[in-house]
Amino acid sequence: MSYALELAKIAGDAGEVPVGAVIIDDSGNLVAEGENRKERDQDPTAHAEIIALRTATQNLQTWRLHQCTLYVTLEPCPMCAGAIVQARLGMLVYGVDDTKTGAIRTVINIPDSAASNHRLQVIGGILESACRQHLQSWFATQRLQQK
Repeated sequence: MSYALELAKIAGDAGEVPVGAVIIDDSGNLVAEGENRKERDQDPTAHAEIIALRTATQNLQTWRLHQCTLYVTLEPCPMCAGAIVQARLGMLVYGVDDTKTGAIRTVINIPDSAASNHRLQVIGGILESACRQHLQSWFATQRLQQK
């Protein structure tokens, strides 16, 4: 999660909402990483999780990531939660709940819904205060710059 937080800082410095993600295989090897790139790529799907999932499937030459764990600094949104389910991810670990668009446990629960064809283990709250502080600080700075 610490490395995902570093990636989030890189995204924030580039003007993106500061979210970072890493995917680790069952041997503890880094398989993929991602950071938000919506603004830089002008791509609404360029969330950290989607970028990491795409890279992992390319690197592992399979779309089935049941042996992998995704670490992400913010609870995934509905789009990312859907992609996580579709990738058959083994485990999701996230930093801080997203009270606006969280689609894992906070606002809606896509992995455990009747529409999901895959169940995954989820752990939330890892490095929660560091992830929250970074997001809050970034948004506070953005609001000041817009004035």
